[in-house]
Amino acid sequence: MPVSQTDFDPSEASIAWKILTDAGIPVKFATPTGTPGAADVRMLTGEGLGIWKRILMARKDAIEAYKTMTETDSFKRPLKYSDLRANDYKGILLPGGHAPGMRPYLESTDLMKCIVDFMNARKPVGAICHGVLLAARSTSGGKSVLHGRRVTCLLKSQEMAAYNLTRLWLGEYYRTYPQTTTQEEVTTFLKSKEDFLTGPTPFARDSMSNLKAGFTVLDGNLLTARWPGDAYNFGTEYLKLIG
Repeated sequence: MPVSQTDFDPSEASIAWKILTDAGIPVKFATPTGTPGAADVRMLTGEGLGIWKRILMARKDAIEAYKTMTETDSFKRPLKYSDLRANDYKGILLPGGHAPGMRPYLESTDLMKCIVDFMNARKPVGAICHGVLLAARSTSGGKSVLHGRRVTCLLKSQEMAAYNLTRLWLGEYYRTYPQTTTQEEVTTFLKSKEDFLTGPTPFARDSMSNLKAGFTVLDGNLLTARWPGDAYNFGTEYLKLIG
């Protein structure tokens, strides 16, 4: 599980991590520098989210899972992106996040090359939210590894809603790339616009007791999801995929 040095989404990383490790699947982490990463502080504390704090920040269960995750040796001693080799692992899982610190992760050529190798080897690749954008930017033979696949990711409606709710005081905090939305860029890499699936309107977040509230798209060895509200469904489906 590569994560950004800063600003990754705590829910998307920690819930999947907990589901996998509870099932006995060891998870290795990687960062650009080989030093521990850190999640988006606003998602953990709600600081600066104003009256939308309860809606936008991570839930208590995700925060607790994140704290446990960060105390593990694997998290404290991550690999470097440049050290990752697809042959060494059963699969790769790409969490998302939207704050500015995500850009080095989303633009990492080391990770893109690694993702291509995982896809070519038909090993499980899981991507959620902006993690799908990283996968989309991973190209081989002039085409994205998502070309010809059905996928989902953070919806334009979700990204713009969060931005519009907070832009008066947070500016472009919710716009990782102000020139386009995640959905718009991901769609440009697909074979057809019809290959992008929006799923049901994302109102409620899912849970282990209500997996149907989440939405994922499985196409071969590729599993994609939209936002933290899909995290339990995503983690559970990735566990099935990785066996």
